[in-house]
Amino acid sequence: MATQTLDATATELATLEIRGLRASVEGKEILKGIDLTVRQGEVHAIMGPNGSGKTTLANVLMGRPGYEVTAGEIRFRGQDIVALPTDQRAQLGLFLAFQYPTEIPGVSVVNFLRTAYNAVHSDAQLSALAFRKLLKEKMDTLGVDDEMVRRYVNQGFSGGEKKRNEVLQLAVLAPAIAIMDETDSGLDIDSLKAVAGGVAQLIGPNLGVLLITHYQRILNYITPDHIHVMMSGRIVLSGGPELAPQLEQKGYEGLRAELGIEGAFDEEDPEREA
Repeated sequence: MATQTLDATATELATLEIRGLRASVEGKEILKGIDLTVRQGEVHAIMGPNGSGKTTLANVLMGRPGYEVTAGEIRFRGQDIVALPTDQRAQLGLFLAFQYPTEIPGVSVVNFLRTAYNAVHSDAQLSALAFRKLLKEKMDTLGVDDEMVRRYVNQGFSGGEKKRNEVLQLAVLAPAIAIMDETDSGLDIDSLKAVAGGVAQLIGPNLGVLLITHYQRILNYITPDHIHVMMSGRIVLSGGPELAPQLEQKGYEGLRAELGIEGAFDEEDPEREA
């Protein structure tokens, strides 16, 4: 049923299944056959060079307009979600933390989060007082102060503050599967520790994470169960956490040569200019 909500499926162990996924942007094929399964409670990291299709995959999974699925399936909680709009995917329990969070002038973080929470949890909406209590609990867990949630969403935020706000959204919305698109992008070491530490606190049996990253450094703070390497729109190698230091040592071009994959570099993804 297309309008099935998270509350109606809360007793199930959520699984995100991607089978033979191919997708295009503006007529150019970016994803060229992705197979991946992420279960609630698991942490998967997708690594790869710039332009390999990582952000395209995140946007396709969340149903961003302008991305055309040309083949394959995306199944979540047992149903094909390819035709579902973004809001219905969120209601089922999917979440996307953006690589470049958008500013929303005139809307405070607290009002934005309450609106988002009630939209996602449509069968269990909270009053302003009840939501403020929930929000305070999550803020205390993550070390977020009151001043931040009174500000307009991402307006005047530093890079670290924007990413911490994304993690606060993750904590409040409590999805089953979170897609984290290059959460470490543009962060200095202190901000990285704070943001990664926040994500690590939320990881557990009720949250599965698909962590998309270019660098190994965030994996020093978040240990994945599985690592997948993506090149030219395909997953070319999968393994355990031991794969990260091997990749750091060899580099993407070294791995490409070892696997016999042609091409010196990947073409730029169209969405990176979006």
